[in-house]
Amino acid sequence: MIYRKFGRTGWQVSEVGYGMWGMAGWTESDDKQSAKSLDLMAVENGVNFFDTAWGYGEGHSEELLGELIRRHPKTKLYSASKIPPKNFNWPAKPEYKFEDSYPTNHIIEYTEKTLTNLGMERIDLMQFHTWDDGWSNREEWQRAIEDLKKAGKIGAMGISVNRWEPENGIEALKTGLIDAVQVIYNVFDQNPTDVLFPLCEELDIAVIARVPFDEGTLTGNLTKETTFPEGDWRGTYFVPENLNSSVDHADALRPLIPEGMTMAEMALRFILENKTVGTTIFGMRKERNVLANTATSDGKRLPKELVEELQKHRWVRKPTEWSQ
Repeated sequence: MIYRKFGRTGWQVSEVGYGMWGMAGWTESDDKQSAKSLDLMAVENGVNFFDTAWGYGEGHSEELLGELIRRHPKTKLYSASKIPPKNFNWPAKPEYKFEDSYPTNHIIEYTEKTLTNLGMERIDLMQFHTWDDGWSNREEWQRAIEDLKKAGKIGAMGISVNRWEPENGIEALKTGLIDAVQVIYNVFDQNPTDVLFPLCEELDIAVIARVPFDEGTLTGNLTKETTFPEGDWRGTYFVPENLNSSVDHADALRPLIPEGMTMAEMALRFILENKTVGTTIFGMRKERNVLANTATSDGKRLPKELVEELQKHRWVRKPTEWSQ
């Protein structure tokens, strides 16, 4: 496993991290299977960055992370979670008032809930699960962050920016109070490289790249006939309009896949080519996925010509009702 500096925190985090949404927010979640995958990652493959949220099963995913950390007391595992908006609406919209999203008492309350779920007195990274830059200059959240850091309850603070809105967080980063930003970045979603990544480099802000496989599109396993179990979030995301277009975009990549490599591996390695990325997080519930994804952290580079070809597959999208 290769480790990268996590912005100004100075932490050395695994470039392949673990996203824990699927362990509590999707169908077919199984705690025993989740624990096995987490242990396989933490103990055998050197992954040390784990990202969860209160919103993933109303704290259940946080509990699983706390149990993992207690099972490996001699291994430094970095914990990251997210505060849900008070109105429990994802994503943030310009018309949402700050008071209905992150008032001070809500920030404190849900930080405490997360610490209780983790069974810990301090979390390494706390994040706002939604964000709108119209809130950036509100002193309430700024003071709350400073107080939580002084109290030793959080080590660093971050924001998770909305899908397909990588620049809706720029003003917050400029306050100097945000240590990390979590953003969708993959073969299709390359917009963060325009403004967000250069600013993060300038301000030494850590980048967490999420949704590396475009919710499954970049695994190459989706077809226009794919369906999801009732209650699975992906069923509301891959509406026919999105599913058909996603499959077409994935199919256009197939001729570029090197011999002996899967589309998923190619997509992952594309992300790791970008040195601004501190870590990229995956939802990996099954052992085969853990092994395949962690194996890509081997320092091997994609051919320059392939990277340039993949850059041509940037897919600019705008948020819609189904994109959430």
